[in-house]
Amino acid sequence: MKIYDITLPIHPEMLHWGRKPEVEIVESLSNGDASNVTRWRLGAHTGTHVDAPAHFRDGATPIDEVSLHTLVGPALVIDLTHVESDVEPHHLEEGGAAGHVRVLLKTSNSAGPLKETERAPRWVGLSPKAADWLIEHEVGLVGIDYLTIESHHRTDTWDVHHSLLGAGVLILENADLDQVPAGTYDLTCLPTKLVGADGSFARAILTTRD
Repeated sequence: MKIYDITLPIHPEMLHWGRKPEVEIVESLSNGDASNVTRWRLGAHTGTHVDAPAHFRDGATPIDEVSLHTLVGPALVIDLTHVESDVEPHHLEEGGAAGHVRVLLKTSNSAGPLKETERAPRWVGLSPKAADWLIEHEVGLVGIDYLTIESHHRTDTWDVHHSLLGAGVLILENADLDQVPAGTYDLTCLPTKLVGADGSFARAILTTRD
């Protein structure tokens, strides 16, 4: 079995939207305590994470109630590293996304902006028309390799989030697809079960059998 860990490491200097993670040492062996214990201050959208419908709509499904059947199963990775701005419907069509429940978009973000420690001025995102295409084709989960699935010029209106989450489509963000070739895999994506939360950091892996 080949395993691709597409999860970003979480640490205080990591790429983050807003306040970065903070770590407090509660107990340590070096200080004579019985064990090593740390306390972490994290946002729900830290690192590789899943946006639940509740992220943009009050009363919608929170992260602890989303279906595991959407988060676990066959997934298609589409190579869109040639796209310079927005991912459009024709990119999804050409990549063979039709008929897939889980679609992960590998863009130039994985080898570029995702590897930085501060937010880039530009990155590749999904267009509103492409979001509509995914909804029409009954995709249940879409992932991308950056802080947000929105394009850099739509982080004031959040059109894609409103469309996808409003239709019940889960969004996986900050998936590190740099070393993952295009193709079909088995996705296991398990967000932490934060009760009533709008989203949660997750451990996500892709596997394939020879």
